[in-house]
Amino acid sequence: MEQFEFIKKNFGFGCMRLPMKDGEVDLEETNKMVDYFIDHGFNYFDTAHGYIQGRSEQALKECLTKRYPRDQYILTNKLTTSFFNKEEDIRPLFQQQLDACGVDYFDFYLMHAQNSQHFEKYKRCHAYETAFELKKEGKVKHVGISFHDKASVLDQILTEYPEIEIVQIQFNYLDYESASVESRKVYEVCEKHDKPVLVMEPVKGGNLVKLPEDAQKILDKLHGGSNASYAIRFAASFKNIRVVLSGMSNMEQMMDNVSFMEDFKPLNETEMEAVKKVCDVFNSKNMIPCTSCRYCIEESSCPRKILIPDMFSNYNTKKTFGDWNADYYYNNVLTLSNGKASDCIKCGKCERVCPQHLPIRNLLVQVAEQFEK
Repeated sequence: MEQFEFIKKNFGFGCMRLPMKDGEVDLEETNKMVDYFIDHGFNYFDTAHGYIQGRSEQALKECLTKRYPRDQYILTNKLTTSFFNKEEDIRPLFQQQLDACGVDYFDFYLMHAQNSQHFEKYKRCHAYETAFELKKEGKVKHVGISFHDKASVLDQILTEYPEIEIVQIQFNYLDYESASVESRKVYEVCEKHDKPVLVMEPVKGGNLVKLPEDAQKILDKLHGGSNASYAIRFAASFKNIRVVLSGMSNMEQMMDNVSFMEDFKPLNETEMEAVKKVCDVFNSKNMIPCTSCRYCIEESSCPRKILIPDMFSNYNTKKTFGDWNADYYYNNVLTLSNGKASDCIKCGKCERVCPQHLPIRNLLVQVAEQFEK
């Protein structure tokens, strides 16, 4: 991994969940977070054209690229399938991304959310070939992919395109042995092809921060760091992982994450055993493993306007904590101006874009049974 020595540390700022204020990115808070991140020796930033409906790129222009010399940060962006339909669309889109971020090149440009379906479209539109051309032109330093599918699909992609330099995968202790996400198997494919790894969702959309009470007791016995620290350090403990991203949305999260990643130490045997026990607790509760990426409502345009990730989070809260407020929230917030779970017409649009491969239509039936008695 010596080719990426310009990445100062193994921790990155994921910019999909920036601080918000009145529906817009809170630029004052983001400025503080960017400054703190860089002041503590970190330099890797990750965004995509669709993050926060385009606001992520714009925020990085205001808070990062206008304020710091280009050699003080690493900026990763992505080619997202929902923004192009043919080869001719890609270069204009790429230029829009450069302009939105206020830079002349991207350090990494990733083919976004690759799975078996998206991969066929990217091949048909010669997206990989275009990205490699952009690299030759100096507009991209390194080409990679972000990936959401089975290990066998990743093996196919890396076999067909050995020029790929780096792979971003979902990797956390809860998904490590998951039959749907296959974090371990996907990671092993990266090792097989000698590709460094970028990690997304190390705390699984916050699910590994707010733990069930019996799981929390397990980590409390360690008398150590925050719940996030065990999740992020777990991911960073694997030798082929170059950067672990954290989608931080306030200074408190930033300061906590920096505190244990500034002088990183892998999980020890006792800590590893503890996170395995936490997995056992989660698995026993049959929770919905949604990460709230919101692709199901932002990319699929649910015809019934059902707030799917919010409903799943509310369902997990009810199942985990028995919280009566979850019922109130369902009836008076989630469904006040949007569809109920029972309104689902089972079109399947949401399932086709879900990175977790969740059976959303069936899960919405469970939500309806819980809250619409």
